[in-house]
Amino acid sequence: MIRFFAAPIAAMGLLLAGAADASAAGMIDFTGTSSTGYLGGGASPIPRSTVMYNGNYAPGTIVVNTAERRLYLVLENGQALRYGIGVGRDGFRWGGVHRITAKKEWPDWTPPSQMLARRPDLPRHMKGGVENPLGARAMYLGSTLYRIHGSNEPETIGQAVSSGCFRMTNDDVTDLYGRVGVGTPVVVLNN
Repeated sequence: MIRFFAAPIAAMGLLLAGAADASAAGMIDFTGTSSTGYLGGGASPIPRSTVMYNGNYAPGTIVVNTAERRLYLVLENGQALRYGIGVGRDGFRWGGVHRITAKKEWPDWTPPSQMLARRPDLPRHMKGGVENPLGARAMYLGSTLYRIHGSNEPETIGQAVSSGCFRMTNDDVTDLYGRVGVGTPVVVLNN
């Protein structure tokens, strides 16, 4: 009787040990919030960091600096969280002040008509998921067509490649998403 149970218990132990080793190596993350790339985006080439920030913005404000290709979440005591972002390519960068009007996890994507006119090969609608270009999270900016969203292409962070949206790695956008709410002011500096 003991032999009958010993083999399955030993096999389960090996399976759990293998999963723990894989998780430690960054291959599996059951929480979906690690910086290992589990969310389908890989690690950012520009690591998130806390920095001193000398701006006249209230804590909780998001400041996007398109020239630096960085997004700042203003904190207390003259600090900010700094994230690397991808910005609009030439002719698609913009500036202004808006607020986050909606937040979505694993959002669906429907390319706007302006984008479809430029790229008729794009799908008319795409369900949310790892392959979706909006990534793990999206924060919609006012009445614009633009979003702060995730990306499954970490190599585009720090680049000017979008049609005006701000791309972050899935890990970074998930972090920011958890820190801000609908109504958060977003200042886009395009200088």
